[in-house]
Amino acid sequence: MSAETALKETPGLRSRELLPGRSPWVAMYHSVDDCADDPYNVTVTPDRLQQQLRWLRSRGLRGVSVAELLRARGRGAGRGLVGLTFDDGYGDFVENALPLLRHYECSATVFVLAGRLGGENAWDSEGPRKPLLTPQGIRKAAAAGMEIGSHGLMHVDLTHADEDQRRAEVQRSKAQIEEITGGEVLGFCYPYGYVDSATVEAVRRAGYRYGCAISPGPLTSVHAMPRVYVGQRDTPWRLELKRRAHRVLRRPWQVGECAR
Repeated sequence: MSAETALKETPGLRSRELLPGRSPWVAMYHSVDDCADDPYNVTVTPDRLQQQLRWLRSRGLRGVSVAELLRARGRGAGRGLVGLTFDDGYGDFVENALPLLRHYECSATVFVLAGRLGGENAWDSEGPRKPLLTPQGIRKAAAAGMEIGSHGLMHVDLTHADEDQRRAEVQRSKAQIEEITGGEVLGFCYPYGYVDSATVEAVRRAGYRYGCAISPGPLTSVHAMPRVYVGQRDTPWRLELKRRAHRVLRRPWQVGECAR
């Protein structure tokens, strides 16, 4: 099943129907590479990712894209599914993460920066330069069953952007990625995880079906989904602790909140 149809198969599905109750468990990754210099803790090695995916499967869980997760929850069949997301669209996703995801029969959502395709992570002032996915890499990931979402154009904090910049980051990025993939972009990921009500509303009005944040607090909804950071230090026992903590700490969603 293609990612772009994942939220369309349930007739009459609306945002307010998607995620009532407990927040789903969605893991947030970034780069997958062997990198000793990692001041922002955004890199996991391929060996660590393999260990984490093996742990998921050993627990009877399967990693899926956010679109697939929401579709399953919308029809009451999301038990055993964990959302996997990879922010920033690093070029190492295709080489290092994709083969492991396919081996463990998992999918994921890759949030890319439409204004930096083929560029590098220039927003990180320290640490190594990391190449970002090219349009060819994006098409390869999509062809392998991965969902491609938007991370905006240039990786800017949208809560400090003016209305015109916010609109461009949200709307233009969607259009540009859709031109590359030939499918609809369903999800938006807020750079740095920062959200406010104006930014969430801009994402909703742009036609995205969902948005991913980190800890959106009272804004938690289908357009501001909380996620759990996963890094190199996260051994299986740490992942289990994070999963249990998520169940306890994350704010339950009310049905009406999903449409805000």
